[in-house]
Amino acid sequence: MKKILSALTVVILLGCFFVAMALGTQNQQVINFDFLIAQGDFQLSTLLGIAFGSGFGLGWLICGLLYLKARFARNRLRKKVQKQQTELNQLRAEPVKE
Repeated sequence: MKKILSALTVVILLGCFFVAMALGTQNQQVINFDFLIAQGDFQLSTLLGIAFGSGFGLGWLICGLLYLKARFARNRLRKKVQKQQTELNQLRAEPVKE
């Protein structure tokens, strides 16, 4: 199941890449882009590619950090449960004091 899902993900990403390439070839206009400290003349396809690429990279970075945070929390909780389980087993093994 994981192989099918990963293959499907690759196919979808390649499809998006080819659609972006097709749109990029149709948008060869040169536009004036003003950013914070300067301005420049860029092709529309280049500017769109930079914007989408940086958004994609930022999205992967944020999702990766959230994934790592959840994974560390899961490992911490597993260790806590394991410790509590061993303590519970020790308490069950001891005789009852009256």
